[in-house]
Amino acid sequence: MHVITNLNKIKQPFINSVVTIGNFDGVHKGHQAIFHQVIKKAEAINGTSVAITFEPHPVKVLKKNDPPPLITLYEQKVELIAKTGLDVIICIPFNKEFATISADQFLEGILIDKIGTKAIVIGKDYAFGKNREGNITYLIHHSDRLGYEVIVTDWIPVAHNIDGRISSTRVREIVMAGNVEGAVALLGRHYQIRGKVRSGRNRGGRLLGFPTANINIVDELCPKTGVYAVTVECRDGHYKGVANIGYSPTFDDHIFTIEVHLLDFNNDLYGQDIRVNFIQRIRDEKKFSDIDELSQQIQKDILAGRDILSHY
Repeated sequence: MHVITNLNKIKQPFINSVVTIGNFDGVHKGHQAIFHQVIKKAEAINGTSVAITFEPHPVKVLKKNDPPPLITLYEQKVELIAKTGLDVIICIPFNKEFATISADQFLEGILIDKIGTKAIVIGKDYAFGKNREGNITYLIHHSDRLGYEVIVTDWIPVAHNIDGRISSTRVREIVMAGNVEGAVALLGRHYQIRGKVRSGRNRGGRLLGFPTANINIVDELCPKTGVYAVTVECRDGHYKGVANIGYSPTFDDHIFTIEVHLLDFNNDLYGQDIRVNFIQRIRDEKKFSDIDELSQQIQKDILAGRDILSHY
């Protein structure tokens, strides 16, 4: 897949472009379904499949107070979109100046003249341009004059006893509630955080007998505090593990940490960038009476983690 981060680098329109546009936060199953439609249509007309997204997320620029946490930061979002098989992703730098572009300017100046759009694949609620003046009705109204087809996709319902349709908002709610198993039904994969292993407080191995990797998380969305069975991707390979997210109430220091104990692993991870996939929540975080009681619970957590991860 070809990644373009500057519209000025597009010197000529792509051949028979089939385009979808969106923020695609999370690259969930709903987004994946749209990408597959784009690819299918592009194949039918011997064209180029294109996804247009924005960086930073427009909500970071337009919403002043408390924007929702992103599910996937830019690097992971591009990786996940690339896996769908699209030909091109165009990431438009989003700022307040770009936010003033009218629907007409975006449609004719960018989609038609710059990209050569012959078909647009969008969801039912998609809108673009200043004040969101461009919508499905607008696109259909101009389609004959500008020579493109509008394809509107259906929303994807959530399975596995979770109500509603698949959306980025729903993914955030489920992950923040600690329901990492339920998140798989929406994402089509396990929820993942990324970060660099940093020096911790030297308690895991020294005091508790279970060395841990202390992660300096880069992601914005973090699962609910508690203990989880996880898999870990690092430079040395893939491993199983147990992660604790929380404030270490037994030690009463009120410092938020994400610590991972890798099963059957003795190497040093310090300074490495690792990826942690959340498989299943084991229990809530709780305060224990002393270090011995905490150590005994960690042993139980590890046994539970091994059992959960026995098929991974």
